[in-house]
Amino acid sequence: MIKSYLRHRMADKEINDIKKLMNISGVSRNSINKLYRGAELETLRMDTLIKLCQALDCDLSDLIEYANDPK
Repeated sequence: MIKSYLRHRMADKEINDIKKLMNISGVSRNSINKLYRGAELETLRMDTLIKLCQALDCDLSDLIEYANDPK
């Protein structure tokens, strides 16, 4: 299971909407929405995550976290 902390990073940087993050990062609305909503995170590309980390000045571990699903 992958958890997203995009909302937290956006709040830290005082980025109030997805459109502003799109302009800063160059990442598509669809990809940002996935992270923002925590849906279909397994389909995100690594280069997308790297762009967001650069735009938000954070590490990958600040943006997402993998937790083993105890199924």
